[in-house]
This record gives sequence, C-alpha cells and structure tokens, in this order.
Amino acid sequence: MAISLLLLLLLVSAVSGDEKAFIGVNVGTDLSDMPSPTEVVALLKSQNVRHVRLYDADRAMLLALANTGIQVSVSVPNELLLGIGQSNATAANWVARNIIDHVPATNITSIAVGSEVLTALPNAAPVLVSALKFIHSALVASNLDSQIKVSTPHSSSIILDSFPPSQAFFNCSWDPVTVPLLKFLQSTGSYLMLNVYPYYDYMQSNGVIPLDYALFHPLPPNKEAVDSNTLLHYTNVFDAIVDAAYFSMSYLNITNVPIVVTESGWPSKGDSSEPDATVENANTYNSNLIKHVINNTGTPKHPGIAVSTYIYELYNEDLSPGPASEQNWGLFDANGVPVYILHLTGAGTIFANDTTNQTFCVARESADPKMLQAALDWACGPGKVNCSPLLQGQPCYEPNNVVSHSTYAFNAYFQQMGKSTGTCDFKGVATITTTDPSHGSCVFPGSFGKNGTTTNGTSLAPSSNDSSSGYPLQYFYGSDSLTTSVIIGVSILVVLDCTFFFGF
Repeated sequence: MAISLLLLLLLVSAVSGDEKAFIGVNVGTDLSDMPSPTEVVALLKSQNVRHVRLYDADRAMLLALANTGIQVSVSVPNELLLGIGQSNATAANWVARNIIDHVPATNITSIAVGSEVLTALPNAAPVLVSALKFIHSALVASNLDSQIKVSTPHSSSIILDSFPPSQAFFNCSWDPVTVPLLKFLQSTGSYLMLNVYPYYDYMQSNGVIPLDYALFHPLPPNKEAVDSNTLLHYTNVFDAIVDAAYFSMSYLNITNVPIVVTESGWPSKGDSSEPDATVENANTYNSNLIKHVINNTGTPKHPGIAVSTYIYELYNEDLSPGPASEQNWGLFDANGVPVYILHLTGAGTIFANDTTNQTFCVARESADPKMLQAALDWACGPGKVNCSPLLQGQPCYEPNNVVSHSTYAFNAYFQQMGKSTGTCDFKGVATITTTDPSHGSCVFPGSFGKNGTTTNGTSLAPSSNDSSSGYPLQYFYGSDSLTTSVIIGVSILVVLDCTFFFGF
C-alpha cells in the first residue's frame, strides 16, 4: 500500500520544467563599513548578477537598482509582520510605499514576507498567511500580482525525518499554518521559499554525513545515499533536502508548487569548534552549487527542473552576532575584494569576472575631496606611481577632477603592489572593483586594454634612476581647472607621512 501510494505521488507530481534556473545573491547589511547602494549595484553588475534578494525594501537600494534590469526580491522584515498580518490597510500602505513607488523602473519580482517565521518568530505564525494574503491583495489592486510573487522563506528544519526524502514530512504541529500557506502558493502561482544549509546538517550530524557529500564532491556509486523507497540515488545533501521538501508537500496533496532556495552557502572562516569553515570548503561548496543550479541539473525526484538559488551572501557581515562563522559567509569583503576566486569554468557568466582575477582600485564616490587630494599626492609622490598620464594633454587627463585622477593613481599603486592586502584603502577613500575603469584612450594598469593584452602594473613604478622618483607631482583642483606643479625639494616630503595611509 505504501509503495502504491508513493508511485501515485511520483506520477501526479507536476512541477513545471519550463523555467531556466538562476543563481542570485543575498545582500545583508550587518557591516561596520557598508558600501553605498551604488557601490553594491556596481559590484553586482560587474559580476553579471541578475537576481538579488534584499532583507528589507531599502529605498536607496531600490533606487540604485532602478533601470539595471536586475530582478529584485524584497522582504517584509519580521518586526513588521504582526502589523501587516492584522491589517489589510497596513499591508496596502507597505506595498504602496515599497513596491508601487519603485516599479517598473526597479524590476521587483517577488516579496518575501518575513523570514523563517515558524522557527524564529513562532508568536507571529498565526498571522503569517494573512500577511501574505493582504500583501497579495494589494498587488492585485495595482495589477502587479502576475509579475510579483508573494511567499515566505522557511528553515529546512521544519522538515522532519528528512532522509530518506520519500519519508520526509513537515512538522505536523505547524499544519494549521503550512496547509493554508501551501494552498495560497498554489492558487497564486508562487513558490515555496526554502533556506538550505548543508553546512549545518553536516555539523550537526556527528560524523554521519561525510564532508564530500555536503560539498557536492563526486562520489563513487557505492558511497551515494540511496532512498530505499524510491531507489533514487543522492550525491549531495542539497538535493536530498530539496527533495524532502517536495515529498513533504506531496503528502499534503500539494504537487505543483516549485521550490526556490532563498539561502544557501558555506562559511569561509570559523572558530575552534568550526574546523570545516574554511576558504577551501566555502569555495568548493559555492562553486559546485552554482554549477549544479546553472546546469539545470534538478534533483533526483525532479531531474531537469529548475531549483533557482540565492547564494548566502554577497558580503562578509562583521557585525553579525554568534560564532566566527556567522561573520564569514560572504563572497566579498566590504571593499569588494573576493574572499576567494570561484572555480566556475563552464558555468556561464555569473561571477565570471572573478575567474580572471581582474580587479581594480578606485576612489569611493562618497569620499571627502580633501582626503582624496591627500591620497592622490601620496600615491604620485612617496607611493612612486608614474602619474604622467594625468598631465594635461595626456590620455588620462580627462575627466579633470580629483575623483577620476585619484582612481587612476590608486589603481596604479594597487597594481604595482601586486594587489596585496591593504594596498587599496588609502584611509578608507578607495575600494576594490571588478569593473575596468579604463575609458577612451586611457587604459588603466591591470586592464586587458583594447588589444587584449594586460597592462603590467609593475612597470609603473619609477626605476631607481628615474629623475621623477624624488619629485612627486601634486594636483590642486579648483572649480574650473587643474594646476599641476612639480615640488622641488625632498624636505617637503616629510609632510606626506606614508603611515597616514597604510600604517607602515
């Protein structure tokens, strides 16, 4: 009887395979030096990221994402859930302020109402479905319901007895919420949002789950996990969890709701109790996950069916509470420097710029012009950068402003120092980017240039017999013009103490 029922469930399962899977990224903001929204968007664009998930609906971020084509998932924070779930008017006001004001310029495609509410905020669970319905009704009223889907992310811990996947089921104590929730998702053409963290499953398994199985490493057939009911073979934890969610929905007679993984990743650093939170493991997991998703591999239960996934996360969040691993899930640090270079050969263009290690140092948009001026003077002086391309009549003179000239000098120093840690800071007025700042005939050091060959940054350091090495160029910017002067006299150099910038 059990086998017959299982076969029936497999036959009636009707998850669509028409969509192509995508990789997106979560953008958290628990950073002590959070990049500006325009800097975040610049990094996303440089990495060819076309899908992003926000943990709120920050106005500045939504404005920065306008007209980029990037598909955006916004969130109703947990602290707003009770108010929205108890008032249709409150939900309508939230939609008007955070959605209607921004579309169509900002391509908002989904709203995540709360986050892991059943496990993180159980007292709000009774109003969760009402909150989703109220938000959806406001979208219907504005004729936006077909383009913007409404759902809520769940922790995979709501799934009990998750292996073998065919025996998995949702925690029955939450049936008064999960059943109407799944029916809502089904009726509105939405999807189940699920947070999948093989890292935690591995850590909590007390050695039962092999590390290779958690990291998508290829396994010999005799090491694959086999579901004894379906005889499906599982080669990684990620697929097993996703299929456990599919089977859990099936047992509640929900068979056509797709799954989007709203969070998945691996920390690159941990404390003494987290020995497998390493750069190597984080790189392996995220690289393999991206390739697995982009190739539309699907899962053993639904091969070839899209399981679109948002990587957790874009930046390391140094203010996140908890063990060291909590601050080290990011692909980049706050300066936009990759924590590691993803191995993504054959995985399309997502994060492809990292595979070339083509990074540049640029001036921050929001930097104090006086700080930029001082840093520019240092780079062209004690920093021994050849700043002659910035002189009037030379290729990089235009645009004639301190931001543009500082960007050239900062990058030249960064390249000649081998892109080593700390050489793109200049007391916080510089940041890393993977977008080539070259323009027109001004080819920046480290760029592949127009002919496809790399400009060697090390050649920009003046040689020991270069007469200019002791005579720094100093730039003064007025409202109309740039004055370039050569300062003669080594004694003046003491004013520009290099410890001001680098702490040498």
